[in-house]
Amino acid sequence: MNPLFWKLLADITVTLHVAFVAFVVAGQLLILIGAVRGWSWIRNVWFRGLHLAAIVVVVLEAWAGVTCPLTVWEQDFRARAGQTSYTGDFIAHWLHELLFFEDVPEHIFTACYSAFGAAVLLTFWLAPPRRSCGAPLVFDK
Repeated sequence: MNPLFWKLLADITVTLHVAFVAFVVAGQLLILIGAVRGWSWIRNVWFRGLHLAAIVVVVLEAWAGVTCPLTVWEQDFRARAGQTSYTGDFIAHWLHELLFFEDVPEHIFTACYSAFGAAVLLTFWLAPPRRSCGAPLVFDK
């Protein structure tokens, strides 16, 4: 196939990966702000369930030492397009590029992902999701 096709697939994949990371990070920030400001939409059970599932996947991948499939696919697509790519974890790579970390051990990122996952779980207690009818879930105080 045409290298431009593989480059396009790689670009789409990295865009989806960035959107996934943004959903996890910005979602948590919005949940915390919304809890303080009284925003009812942050208690939507579907939003909260998807948000929790997203960070659980990240934490499980980190603990299992598995590279995110989106990273693997992007790297494969870039190789097929004849482009060079980074090695290792997507977030670790871009954090390194953005913040100039010097060879941070992978277990540090696993600890950070785990702490973030714990923070997401904590918000289930601080700002529990509610059913659409307004009835609290079992997490409610």
